[in-house]
Amino acid sequence: MPTIRDVAQRAGVAPSTVSYVFNGSRPISEETRRRVQEAVDALGYHPRASARTLRSSRTHVIALALPRPAGRRNAVDGPFAIEVSDAAMSLGYDLLLTTSQDKAEGLRRVALSGLADAAVLMAVDMEDARIDVVRELAFPAALIGRPADEDALPWTDLDWEEAAVLAVRELAAAGHREMVYLAPTEAEVAARRSYALRGIAGATRGARSTGATVTVAHAVNDPAGLARRLRELLAERADDGVRGRPTALIVQHPSAHHHILTSVTGAGLRIPEDLTVVVIGALPEDPSSRRLPRVELPVETLAGEVTRLAVAAATLRETIAENAEAASRLLADTVGHLLIAPALLPGDTPLTAART
Repeated sequence: MPTIRDVAQRAGVAPSTVSYVFNGSRPISEETRRRVQEAVDALGYHPRASARTLRSSRTHVIALALPRPAGRRNAVDGPFAIEVSDAAMSLGYDLLLTTSQDKAEGLRRVALSGLADAAVLMAVDMEDARIDVVRELAFPAALIGRPADEDALPWTDLDWEEAAVLAVRELAAAGHREMVYLAPTEAEVAARRSYALRGIAGATRGARSTGATVTVAHAVNDPAGLARRLRELLAERADDGVRGRPTALIVQHPSAHHHILTSVTGAGLRIPEDLTVVVIGALPEDPSSRRLPRVELPVETLAGEVTRLAVAAATLRETIAENAEAASRLLADTVGHLLIAPALLPGDTPLTAART
């Protein structure tokens, strides 16, 4: 069965443009509309047929779409799943967990199954393919993550870019001139994961505004490998006769938070005597991160608000269940956002001045 992406490829446009042609939510030129219609006719695509199969009765179930490879653990996944579950329960909903790595098709299966009234989507990419599925099927959804198209769907997120800017500026004010920004893994950056790209953008902007040197490097997932990488990154650098080793480390990668102290010790460095460490996106209940200056990830607030937004979208969808075009347009027009400003919390170790 042809998909909206097949239509977009044949018409030479983006999938979102095809969605706009179907639901009328944005102005589209007549030439583009004609190409899309020709592609629809040639492929035999029926944009509203799948949407009509959605159940009109409520299930009082929220699907949590949490893509993850088998056997891979992420420190953030569990707390968010628990908080979304608690928020759903408080609103009279049960939670359905889906972990398909094929994010778009996994969401499509859930939407067409009729098992859930709406979805909460995690692991959000800047140009997330699931947004096209939501538009095509007029399926209510909200994101934990900030997409490039901020008006596409309801979303909640920490302001990762400002968090990185804040960390660099505070360290620079304390006298640090050489820093390392430990960003998420190369795979997450290549996938254009929203939080990863926004954090790196903030580190770069913070460096520009302070004049500090900020080296961006990517984390690895195991403590021993991370210790080796830190040993290389934080070694003395006197090749130009001026620069010494970095005296501050900013850690954004969530999987590195709970063993960053072990990894730094494994690199032969002491905190804070040799290195000041700041953590961005620390889990509030993580005892190791709480020892350090940090920007905490407000899991409970983000989960509660995103669940409320998903339920609100489901309620709206029910009122116009027989008109998929109107549903898609209204869902696009009733977007809610929650962007949480970062706050740098103190730890047991201060933002000590750089050492030479």
